[in-house]
Amino acid sequence: MARGKLRIYLGAAPGVGKTYAMLAEAHRRLERGTDCVVAYVEHHGRPRTEVLLHGLEQVPRGRLTHRDVSFEEMDVDAVLRRAPAVALVDELAHTNVPGSRNTKRWQDVEELLAAGIDVVSTVNIQHLESLGDVVESITGVRQRETVPDEVVRRADQIELVDMSPQALRRRMAHGNVYQPDKVDAALSNYFRPGNLTALRELALLWVADRVDEHLNAYRSEHRVSRIWGSRERIVVGLTGGPEGRTLIRRAARLAEKGAGGEVLAVYIARSDGLTAASPKELALQRTLAEDLGGTFHHVVGDDIPAALLAFARGVNATQIVLGSSRRKTWQYVFGPGVGATVARESGPDLDVHIVTHEEVAKGRGLPVARGSRLGRGRIIAGWAAALAGPAVLALLLNAVDLGLANDMLLFLAVTVAAALLGGLLPALASAALGSLLLNFFYTPPLHRFTISDPRNIVAIAIFFGVGMAVASVVDLAARRTHQAARLRAESEILSFLAGNVLRGETSLEALLERVRETFAMESAALLERAGDLEPWTCAGRAGLGPPLERPEDADVDMPVGDHMALALTGRVLPAEDRRVLAAFATQAAVVLDRRRLKAEADRAGALAEGNRIRTALLAAVSHDLRTPLAGIKAAVSSLRSDDVAWSEEDRAELLEGIEEGADRLDHLVGNLLDMSRLQTGTVTPLIREIDVDEVVPMALVGVPEDSVGLDVPETLPMVAVDPGLLERSVANLVENAVKYSPPGQRVTVSASALVDRVEVRVVDRGPGVPDDAKDRIFEPFQRYGDAPRGAGVGLGLAVARGFAEAMDGTLTAEDTPGGGLTMVLSLRAARPRPEPPHTGQDTAEQERQPQ
Repeated sequence: MARGKLRIYLGAAPGVGKTYAMLAEAHRRLERGTDCVVAYVEHHGRPRTEVLLHGLEQVPRGRLTHRDVSFEEMDVDAVLRRAPAVALVDELAHTNVPGSRNTKRWQDVEELLAAGIDVVSTVNIQHLESLGDVVESITGVRQRETVPDEVVRRADQIELVDMSPQALRRRMAHGNVYQPDKVDAALSNYFRPGNLTALRELALLWVADRVDEHLNAYRSEHRVSRIWGSRERIVVGLTGGPEGRTLIRRAARLAEKGAGGEVLAVYIARSDGLTAASPKELALQRTLAEDLGGTFHHVVGDDIPAALLAFARGVNATQIVLGSSRRKTWQYVFGPGVGATVARESGPDLDVHIVTHEEVAKGRGLPVARGSRLGRGRIIAGWAAALAGPAVLALLLNAVDLGLANDMLLFLAVTVAAALLGGLLPALASAALGSLLLNFFYTPPLHRFTISDPRNIVAIAIFFGVGMAVASVVDLAARRTHQAARLRAESEILSFLAGNVLRGETSLEALLERVRETFAMESAALLERAGDLEPWTCAGRAGLGPPLERPEDADVDMPVGDHMALALTGRVLPAEDRRVLAAFATQAAVVLDRRRLKAEADRAGALAEGNRIRTALLAAVSHDLRTPLAGIKAAVSSLRSDDVAWSEEDRAELLEGIEEGADRLDHLVGNLLDMSRLQTGTVTPLIREIDVDEVVPMALVGVPEDSVGLDVPETLPMVAVDPGLLERSVANLVENAVKYSPPGQRVTVSASALVDRVEVRVVDRGPGVPDDAKDRIFEPFQRYGDAPRGAGVGLGLAVARGFAEAMDGTLTAEDTPGGGLTMVLSLRAARPRPEPPHTGQDTAEQERQPQ
């Protein structure tokens, strides 16, 4: 079965008329005899939209109940059974009610399309998933219902339903969009003119990009190589020279004259990579192009005019902007130049602009390969071989006659040796000196710098040419080896940045120290300022004496944005090092931002925790404090009443209620005060050595009789604790265990020694706690499960753990074998007292004791 076709009406905002246009399209199709039904359309009480539903068959909707409320959703099964040719489905980004067949409505649409049913739907630009953040920044409203961009992009047809912001606001004011009671709020919030203008621009640009994709796909499918000037695309050819910024600005002005103009700056680099523009200048030009709304592209190609034209035709450009040649007059003997070649081969569909600038005819100034990369020792050896080798060889050959051919091969061997050792210049010197010696000593007439036989001229010329070729190859290999080593070092540095820095494993100071070590500088500092007229401040430093006043005072400064710079002192860096330095500078800014965001997050977390604690305290005051107070007040009022004659049993019961309420208040206020002391860090334990069996029984005073079983041996070592804090901790643990133990099940409190610790275990047979909640129950104001509000504010375990940690102890929760929860309070055992030394008299007395 062929897949159905999807048509989408896209709007910038609610009320522009998407549903109206969809229903009008349905009526047109019905008039043509197409089987068209309404699968789901919501008219939102708009009279004109509701009128268009008349005459259209509507598939009954399905009803779902969620949280005792009935909802209507599209019945996918009913639509599939009806099997129309076209189905109208409104609000493509809608989220279905829980329990529906699919989570999102676009998934329902996918089922209809898979069944061969054509679908006409609607969606607003703010519901596209990729634009959620942008729309939120514009309107301040986060769209919860979204549809993946790819779903909309796959649509066979996308029609923009457009309306000016003024017209839409008039429609709303007339009550054609929302009910009258909602109009004023909508007009003053979401539907402000600025919001609507920005949303309209988003919709227009998104549809334009979609049209551009279709156009490129069509040109590729039909192999259309000619440029179609659907909109102005201006390609700027850059050489890396200072005139590039002038060209980019000129292209931007050209683009502003046409609607939808686009600027694409492109730099063509040779494939060997041995000659390249200044990385600093290219970085500045990239930034300028992006600031002016354009894009920057780096293309590799040996034939610069051909590569530039291929790029322009590939992006469907309409104009090329080039700078006037910087070559001097005599340099034109090597060719017409890039500008003339591009203009000649551009054809009638591509305009070429040649822009004058200040660097015209001042010399190309293109970077060339810097000297040899062989090292100083090899260069000295090469020059020695180049100058001494031919002379020594000539002396040896004067004593032996080997013939001109052999003599030339030997001199060529010396030239090759000089090339292998010293590179290009020593080899050229060796070839020139060898040629002169061959001419003077071994070619007739001898001992004269003339050659009588033309064949000898050819031989010497070949000798010189081979020497130059070998020297060039050796020098090229040396430079490529140097470049490979450099690129390897750069890749390692960038790998470090991508690994450590992006994972947040490197501090700002450590990164600056790495910068200083990498470039062998004396110091490195990251400077920033709040504005153009504000003084510079140091955000981080490494090394001795970093510049703190201005970036210009440093030997090297790398700007990061408008108000930040990385400053280095020690030496001036070559241009080829600035590319890696720029990466370090960018990452330094990222690390600084991450550090500040983390600090902000910590402060926000502390504020949120404080707010949470204050909220919980208010809840405790509002319920857990007021409840016992209300009970006490009611009992006291009853006892003081003269209208009722209370019996002794009734009076005792009321007094018991007062006592229980007072105990409850005392316990609750005590926990609140303890928790506040822990939160403010004012708990100062008074540590002393004490036996556990002296403290634990005192903690069981407030629990019901026969509810706790005690197993604390007297032989346990003493513990170093604060007796008061230990008593409160055990009391809270026991109270919590008794609260959750089933009736008739006793809580067991036991103690045992383990190496240098003493563990107090409070064991209950209650419902237990899952593993993922064992840590959470120790947080303040936490109740596990569905504990009623009267069960307390959830401070007991938090206070117990806080007191335990203040005494250098730990408190953890474990599962009780057979069911339940065991609280393990681990305390530090006191150091054993040293025994008095045994004297000989004591030993003798012991020996006289009867065995």
